Amino acid sequence: MSDEFTDTNPDSASSKFTAGKEHARQAAGELRAAATEKLGELRETATHRTQELRSAAEARVSELRGKAGTAWVEARTRADGLREDGEAYVRERPLQAVLAAFGVGLFIGLLIRR
Repeated sequence: MSDEFTDTNPDSASSKFTAGKEHARQAAGELRAAATEKLGELRETATHRTQELRSAAEARVSELRGKAGTAWVEARTRADGLREDGEAYVRERPLQAVLAAFGVGLFIGLLIRR
């Protein structure tokens, strides 16, 4: 058998315990340092990825804002054109316009009355 397990000297056992305890503390410290380093790397990676996603989102928002502005201008132009066409129709055929408005009003009134 090994002397390591059969040693009955209390001082020797105490010194082995102290050495083991110190080794465990050292291993825990190394593990803590490695974990802290990994945490730093993960934090850096997350920050970098967040910045990439933010940049991509800002670019997409800018693109959509431009498209929305263009669509608004086109809709506004079409609405102005329809308004002008309506005004021209009323000026060219005032009696028909009044009768059409009366008919639409009568129809809506009947629907609401029900």
